[in-house]
Amino acid sequence: MNIKKAIYPVILSVCLIAVFVLGIWIGASKAPYHIPQPGNIDFSLFWDAYSKLQNNFIDPLKITNQKVVYGAIEGMTNSLKDPYTSFFDPTHAQRFQQDLAGSFNGIGVEVGMKKDLLTVIAPLKGTPGQRAGLQSGDTIVKINNQDATNMTTDEAVSLIRGPKGTSVTLTILRDSWKATKDIKIIRDTIKVPSIEWSIKDGDVAYIQIYQFDETLSSDFKDIALQILKSPAKKIILDLRDNPGGYLEVAQEIAGWFLAQGQTVTIEDFGKGKTQQIYKTAGNSDFISYPVVVIVNQGSASASEILSGALRDDRNVKLVGTKSFGKGCVQEVINLPDGSFLKITVANWLTPKGNSITDVGLTPDVKVDITDQDIEQKKDPQLDKALELIKALQ
Repeated sequence: MNIKKAIYPVILSVCLIAVFVLGIWIGASKAPYHIPQPGNIDFSLFWDAYSKLQNNFIDPLKITNQKVVYGAIEGMTNSLKDPYTSFFDPTHAQRFQQDLAGSFNGIGVEVGMKKDLLTVIAPLKGTPGQRAGLQSGDTIVKINNQDATNMTTDEAVSLIRGPKGTSVTLTILRDSWKATKDIKIIRDTIKVPSIEWSIKDGDVAYIQIYQFDETLSSDFKDIALQILKSPAKKIILDLRDNPGGYLEVAQEIAGWFLAQGQTVTIEDFGKGKTQQIYKTAGNSDFISYPVVVIVNQGSASASEILSGALRDDRNVKLVGTKSFGKGCVQEVINLPDGSFLKITVANWLTPKGNSITDVGLTPDVKVDITDQDIEQKKDPQLDKALELIKALQ
């Protein structure tokens, strides 16, 4: 796979990993070795600790070279204290690819870190997690009665995932609750649609995008052609509970709404490095359509990029609640054994230069949805978007 910019959550040399592998192999064979020192890094402490584990651990059979290598790489990435920079061994790498392909086993909930707490970014449409009542912003306190407050995202995902038909119990804390609640969820095979649409009030195309996965570009094109032939003259773009996906896909979707050559997002590498600007190259078929966008705290990364571009470039109004604030750039870099590194290399800025990371997008029209609204199947955010779009020409 080519390097893709995954924006779902410091570049370290891949050569460093090769050094680890070589050193482990040589150390295991007890041959003399010389390890080149990158910069001022001294690996003698690492090898000293590895030797003591081999000689003193009660069950040395549990010490395998591959586990040590993976553990060392994982520890290296975790030391950066960045929730979006992580190492995926081959098993976890396969799961990650299944997520982006839109099919996997689990409960259908995107999780991430917010204020150092394991948080539900978004329950995906039609999944066990959504049906069980999980909401964007819920804090996961325990997983199967195991404390989750110090877990990494990858550790939590490993515990939440499981075979179809089995159950997992999440202990959840919500801002509107006075105490935690246990929610038991039955796992299932998750197949998430990328997009759906319908006609509202006769001439409004209501488009719901659920994730910016590998299928969205072609799916959006099919739906766009239907909309262009329909009575629709206005568009509501619903990006609520959309946890993101690929930058390139968000860039393609923006091309339907913006003029060619307009800025979609700015990639800021910091430290005085040259910024990279991503611009539209689409057909602009929806540029004359009035647009309103709905967001909430489950709208993250690619959702925020598209929303920010439409607001900065076209003055499109955002309705709902503040978005998640996941505006950092990850590069997925494959390693030879099927594992990969997902490395934060930059931050996303809106076309006007505003940072998204840890800030999010504040809607132009704030509209909350209460638990009572959900129970009564009311959608005041969509109602407000329809009210606003009717006034636009």
